[in-house]
Amino acid sequence: MTGRDKEILVEKALEARRFSYVPYSGFRVGAALLAKDGRIITGCNIENASYTPTNCAERTAVFKAVSEGILDFEAIAIAGGPGLEPPGDFAPPCGVCRQVLMEFCDPDHFLVLLCKGDKTWKEFTLAELLPLGFSGKNLEG
Repeated sequence: MTGRDKEILVEKALEARRFSYVPYSGFRVGAALLAKDGRIITGCNIENASYTPTNCAERTAVFKAVSEGILDFEAIAIAGGPGLEPPGDFAPPCGVCRQVLMEFCDPDHFLVLLCKGDKTWKEFTLAELLPLGFSGKNLEG
């Protein structure tokens, strides 16, 4: 992945925030998931009054991709923060999102870009964010 590829992913994550449905928290999150074939699938967080059915931006992007037959991923950029202003801090994925990513990604090579509104980012592997993650390999005999 080139630096420009990462910049594009960050820009797409920041753009995806505008579609967030967040009438309760006001905390908008956008995600841009890069498939190994080069496609970028975006997602936003979608809240619900009973909270439990709320879906994070990262899972929205993954589920959207999987529902279209895309199963191989290279990276994800995540941008989150309160209100409509560009995020001033980094917003890491929650534990559930990390586990969903673990289902579809090689944790040692899958990149997670946490980004701010100024288009800067911090870069991690999924393994760094989810050490000793549980996957289908754990279910093999």
